Amino acid sequence: MTATAWVLLLAVLVLDTGSHLLLKLASMRAKAAEGKRPFILALVAQPALWMAIPAFVALFFTWIAFISQVPLSQGVMAGSITIAGVMLGGRIFFREHFTPWRALAIALIASGVALVGWGA
Repeated sequence: MTATAWVLLLAVLVLDTGSHLLLKLASMRAKAAEGKRPFILALVAQPALWMAIPAFVALFFTWIAFISQVPLSQGVMAGSITIAGVMLGGRIFFREHFTPWRALAIALIASGVALVGWGA
């Protein structure tokens, strides 16, 4: 992959991870406020939801730019690194359970992405 493709992949990772974490935050806060009003109304009132939406829009265009730089099969494989980013973000920001199997999965995904990135 070219340097441009690597930068776009990093942007995809940041935007995808960030947008999913913002949605999680919004849903957690809405769930906490659910007794006072219906969940959907509590969700719509969350600023994190409204920050996630433009992040997803930016992700959409960044993803298109990324896959325009690499073959689709390589791009989709490399894009799977976002799974690891979301898992790590969930652990760091929400203290979600992290088993040795999940750690192994992250290591394997990251290794696979590196191999796909180095391949032609």
